[in-house]
Amino acid sequence: MTWDPADLAAIDVAGESTVAAYRPDGTLRTPRIIWHVVADGQLFIRSVRGADGAWYRGVERTGTGVLEAGDTRKEVAFVRDDTHDAAIDDAYRSKYGNGSAVRSITTSQATATTLRVEPR
Repeated sequence: MTWDPADLAAIDVAGESTVAAYRPDGTLRTPRIIWHVVADGQLFIRSVRGADGAWYRGVERTGTGVLEAGDTRKEVAFVRDDTHDAAIDDAYRSKYGNGSAVRSITTSQATATTLRVEPR
C-alpha cells in the first residue's frame, strides 16, 4: 500500500512523530518520539541508538504499529530498507540541520536501522 499524497505531505512537515509498535499479543507499546523524513517519495525512520533503541527492538518483533505526526495517525508496517541511505541522510540534514543530533542519526549504527514506513 502507498501513502495518500496529502497524508505523506502532512507527515513530512511535522517536526517529530511518535511510533508505537504492536506487541505479539496485539497491544501497543508506549509511543516514542522520533524524527522522520521523506526521501524518494517514501517515509523513513531510524533509531538514533541503533539496534539498541527500545522502540526499534519492539518494531523488530512484529513489524507493525502506529505512527502519529501532526494530525495524522496511521496503522503502519515497518520494513527494513537500505536502498535509499544517501537520500535519507540528505533529507535528515535538510530537515533538521547539521547539529550533533543529525550527525548521530546519520552514523552507520543508526543507518543500520533504516525503516521504510508503509500504511496498512
